[in-house]
Amino acid sequence: MTDYPVNMDIKPDVQAFFDDATNTISYIVKDPTSNACAIVDSVMDIDYAAGRITYDHADTLIRQIESQGLKLEWIIETHVHADHLSAAPYIQQKLGGKIGIGAKIMVVQETFGKVFNEGTEFQRDGSQFDRLFEDGDTYMVGNMQAFAMYTPGHTPACMVHVMGDAAFVGDTLFMPDGGSARADFPGGDAGELYDSIQKVLALPDEMRLFMCHDYGPNGRDIQWETTVGDEKAHNIHVGGGKTKEEFVKFRTERDAQLAMPKLIIPSLQVNMRAGEVPKDKDGNPMLKVPVNGL
Repeated sequence: MTDYPVNMDIKPDVQAFFDDATNTISYIVKDPTSNACAIVDSVMDIDYAAGRITYDHADTLIRQIESQGLKLEWIIETHVHADHLSAAPYIQQKLGGKIGIGAKIMVVQETFGKVFNEGTEFQRDGSQFDRLFEDGDTYMVGNMQAFAMYTPGHTPACMVHVMGDAAFVGDTLFMPDGGSARADFPGGDAGELYDSIQKVLALPDEMRLFMCHDYGPNGRDIQWETTVGDEKAHNIHVGGGKTKEEFVKFRTERDAQLAMPKLIIPSLQVNMRAGEVPKDKDGNPMLKVPVNGL
């Protein structure tokens, strides 16, 4: 078992919201003994071809929180997503709450600050976020203690957030028939990803795991909830006692065949800024397209 402050007696209410355009699942997580809640991995809508940003998905979360009389205390990002844009600042403007991400965001900002040729005005110290989490850091959602687990491999800044008997795994794991996420982005590492997955699988077997993405393998319906025990037994990439060497070999070969996510260019620019769209010298929202930079 880990040294993390696991408390399986706390059972938060978890509401899931699936975004068809990006196959992302966002969550509202409510403290069972108060009206406090957190949002995990929100989505801002973008029509990349048209250069148009809208907020339908985020507005759904906002309406749900308002209709239930909840108080939003945290807007959590499990990592800097490469396949969708965060709606964190939009939600914060409407409902308040603190925006939190892993402290290694600074590594991501430094890496992609160079890729996108950002000037000195782009701060690479994580100051765009309200809280930078280190491994084992705790925080409160109402009366419910939550904690962050450092789980690099997919990206250098990945964190799993555990609230009672519910863990939000970001892209560290997929559903058992989906396996795991790629590890070939800058700063990613298949060996680190395997080790991070083992940290998650060291949590109690009954721990509920909530995915950030699902793609309905083999045509099944979209799913987003499983357990540690189910992942240990059945995950097609790491379950059943697969070794680190087996995983690294498979993951490396598989990643070499994958195309870049369709929204990686706008996603990285926005998400490394805590969901803010970058602006040009005149203050107009503007995205860059680095040529042969990724």
